Amino acid sequence: MKRAFLFLTSLLFLGSCKDFVDINNDPNNPTTPTLNLMLPATQVVIGGNFQDINSGGTAVIQHFASGSLNRWDQSGSTFSQAWSAFYTGAIPDLETIIKVGTEQKQWGYVAVAKLQKAYLYSIMVDLWGDVPYSQAGGTFANPVFDKGDVIYTSLFTLIDEALADMDKGFTVLASADIFYQGSKDKWQRMANTLKLKMYNQIRLSDPSKAAAGIKQLLDSKAPLMTDNSQDFTFRYGSNVAPSARHPWYTAMYNNSRSGYMSMPLINRLKAQDDPRLRYYVFRMRDNAGLANSTNGDGYYGRFPGDGTASPADHSTRAIVGIYPAAGLYDNGTISTLTSSNVYLNNTGASAVTTANSFKIALFTSGDGTGAGVLPLLTNFMAGFIRAEAALKLNTGEDARKLFLDAVTAQLNSVSAVSTANKGNAIPAATITGFVTRLGQQWDAADADGKFRLLMMQKWIASYGNGVEAYNDFRRTGLPELDDLVSPLDTFPMRYYYSETEMTSNESVIANRDKLQRAQQTTPVFWDK
Repeated sequence: MKRAFLFLTSLLFLGSCKDFVDINNDPNNPTTPTLNLMLPATQVVIGGNFQDINSGGTAVIQHFASGSLNRWDQSGSTFSQAWSAFYTGAIPDLETIIKVGTEQKQWGYVAVAKLQKAYLYSIMVDLWGDVPYSQAGGTFANPVFDKGDVIYTSLFTLIDEALADMDKGFTVLASADIFYQGSKDKWQRMANTLKLKMYNQIRLSDPSKAAAGIKQLLDSKAPLMTDNSQDFTFRYGSNVAPSARHPWYTAMYNNSRSGYMSMPLINRLKAQDDPRLRYYVFRMRDNAGLANSTNGDGYYGRFPGDGTASPADHSTRAIVGIYPAAGLYDNGTISTLTSSNVYLNNTGASAVTTANSFKIALFTSGDGTGAGVLPLLTNFMAGFIRAEAALKLNTGEDARKLFLDAVTAQLNSVSAVSTANKGNAIPAATITGFVTRLGQQWDAADADGKFRLLMMQKWIASYGNGVEAYNDFRRTGLPELDDLVSPLDTFPMRYYYSETEMTSNESVIANRDKLQRAQQTTPVFWDK
C-alpha cells in the first residue's frame, strides 16, 4: 500500500509540473517494477511474518506452553498481522512479479514467484480453510472466499506452470533470492517436494489422487529434496539494530522473557533418551523445578493450558536453546539421568548448568547469536512424508529406510545449526546409535506402532515449525497431546480470520460472527 501511495503521489507531481519541465520518466520512481528488488522483499514478508502463524501452531501442538492457543483461545486479532502482511504485501507483489516477468520473459522470476505463491496459499488453506484467492491481489475491493479444495487444485496447476517456466530459461540473481541464491535445481526440488507434501496432505480426503500424484513423482524420478542443502529454510541473522534475529531468541534472551517451555516436549525427549533435549531447551538453573521451585533438574517449564500468573522467574525458567533459535547449547549436568540414558547423557557436561547462566541473567553479550533458522519445507520433512505414503498409500518405497533417513537428516540439521552458533555438534556415534535404536523399535512394532513411531519422531523433528506439526495432528491425531490444565475453548480446527477482513470485506461482513466461530469447530477440507 505504501508503494502504491508513493507511486500515485509521483504521478500527481509529474502531472502538475509538466508545464515547467518536459520530462516523462522519473528515474527515482520507475513505472516498471524492478524484479530483482521485489523478489527478496516478498521472501522477507513471507519468512518474517510466518512467526505470527507459527506461534499459534507451536502453542496448540504443545511445542511451547505459552500463547493464547496454548489454552485453545483465539480471536480476530490473533493472526491479523500475518493475514495483513500476506494480503497487502506478499501476494500483490508476487502477482506483479508474475505479470511483469511474463511480459519481460524473465521466466526465472516468474517461476520463483509462482512457487512462493503456491507455498503461501497452501499454508493459508491449511490454517484458515477458505480464503480469498481468485479475486485476491488488489483488483477486487471485496474478494470472495474460495473453497480450500478448489484452491489446492489450482495450486497443483500453478506449480506445474512454474516448472514449465523454468524450462523456458532460468536466470535469477543470487542476491535477489534469499532462499536459494538463484539455483534452478533447488527451486525444482522445492516445487516437486511441495507437490509431494500437498498430495500427502489430501491423503484422507482424496486417497486416489494422493496416491497417483505421489507415485507419478516417484516413477518419473522428479527431483525431490534429498539433502539438507536443498532445504527451503528462512535464515535469520545476528544483527541487533535493526534486529534480524530469530523471534524466539528475541523473546527469551532478554530481561523480560516471554513464554514457557513445554513440559510434554521436555518429558518426551527425556523419556526417549533423545540427545536433542540439550539443543532444544536451555536451563537457566540446574536445580530449578516446576512453579519456580529449587528441587528439580533445571527443566522449569509449564504444562499446556496452565494460565496461572508468572512468578518472578526470569532467571530460573528454562528457555529455548540453540536449535532452532541460535540461543545457547546446554552443556550442564542433568541430575535425573541414569545409566539407562545412553544418548542423552552427561558425558563432557559441566558441573553447573552453564558458565553462561549468570551472563544471561544480566542480559549481556555472549548469549548466543540469534542467527537461527525457520524450517519451512525440508529434506527431513520429505523423508517423513514419503515414509507415511509408503505405509498408508503403498507407494512401493522402503518406509523404514525413509523414516530413519528423515530422523538422521534432522539430527544433522540440529547439529549444523549448533556448530554454526558456538554450540556442540551431535557426535556421529550418537546419531548412528540413536537412529539404530529407532530402527529396532520399528522392527518390533506392528503396522499401527510403526505409524505412531513415525509421527512421534516427526513431531519432535518439527520443533521450530508448529504449523506443520499442527497440520499433521489434525490429519492423523498423532502423537497424542496432553490434556490441558485449564482450556478456554474447544480444540481449534482452523485459525480465526483477521477481524479487519471480517469487518471490511462486504462478501463476508453479513455473516462474520457465524463464519468466525465456525473456524474453531469446522475441519479443513483435507481433515477427514
